[in-house]
Amino acid sequence: MWSCSEAVQSHHGVHCMWLQPSYPILLYMYLLLLLLCLRSISLVSNCYLHQPLLLVHVLCLCSPLSHVSPGQASYTVCNSSLSEFGVLGFDLGFSMSNPNALVCWEAQFGDFHNTAQCIIDQFICSGQDKWVCQSGLVLLLPHGYEGMGPEHSSARLERFLQGCCDNPDSIEPLHPELGLDRPLAQLYECNWQVVNCTTPANIFHALRRQIQLPFRKPLVVMTPKSLLQHADARSPISDMTEGTMHVLHVILYMFRLTQPTALTTSGCTSFQRVYVDRECGEGVKVQRVLFCTGKIHYELYKERQRLGLTNKVAIIRIEQISPFPYDLVMSELTRYPSAELRWVQEEPKNMGAWSYV
Repeated sequence: MWSCSEAVQSHHGVHCMWLQPSYPILLYMYLLLLLLCLRSISLVSNCYLHQPLLLVHVLCLCSPLSHVSPGQASYTVCNSSLSEFGVLGFDLGFSMSNPNALVCWEAQFGDFHNTAQCIIDQFICSGQDKWVCQSGLVLLLPHGYEGMGPEHSSARLERFLQGCCDNPDSIEPLHPELGLDRPLAQLYECNWQVVNCTTPANIFHALRRQIQLPFRKPLVVMTPKSLLQHADARSPISDMTEGTMHVLHVILYMFRLTQPTALTTSGCTSFQRVYVDRECGEGVKVQRVLFCTGKIHYELYKERQRLGLTNKVAIIRIEQISPFPYDLVMSELTRYPSAELRWVQEEPKNMGAWSYV
């Protein structure tokens, strides 16, 4: 395994947030119902700073996000038992019987989904073809090598990608008669989505898209916990709005959940399947293009700055791994006609997204 420095400057190959607490607030503008099920959600050890508070003087629990605005969506948070199989099965059934609800199941670490593998393989991965049932269930599986040790580092990204129905020999939509654009056609034809978002705005749009889609597909989110407190993993509020200044902008700024520059408006925003490199030099001068997904982008970016190679090395983040964004990747390749291409990942070569990509 080569270091980030070697990936940026050497000629050798490489083994080929979380989000800020602000994102659920904005989801209320779009959801009819939000249900979160995860273990020990009220404990300080979890990253959900916005969860139920114990009001000692009145001996009751208060969920602040249940009282954001009049007429908001119902917001339910559940402390679940230590049975991934049972809880994930319940959430799957709940999502199918309530298609307008955003149902999220989080494993404390992505590794812990292994005891629910039967539910994933038999009902979520193949549910639409096998059981003729659609589900918009969201699996939040923190994935990343962050020094937490065995069983606390890998959500087995490669297993989920092996279960995708992408056909690399045919990148054109199978149902052109539906008149869908490419991103929507890909989602319509896939069996589930696998994303590794690196910004609060993108994970917000990924969750919002689950409700806005005219159909339902499971969503697997691999974003690691370390991005919750990463200094560079931040998004201006303008990346999550549709051009209208909202009182939440000011509230989030007061709690230091956004920057002063975020108190501006912009046009309609959406989920970014790929983040292109807007800082590197002209395409003909770029000598190497590094494709990656997930938090390793921030490590590569820091190393590129340290080595002063901003004009020679381009770093492209693939946020939606499956369905694979063929069109955007091909568009980026045309920008760098003479550059050397590399795929960079934390995982060993027989793991991670390399074999899929």
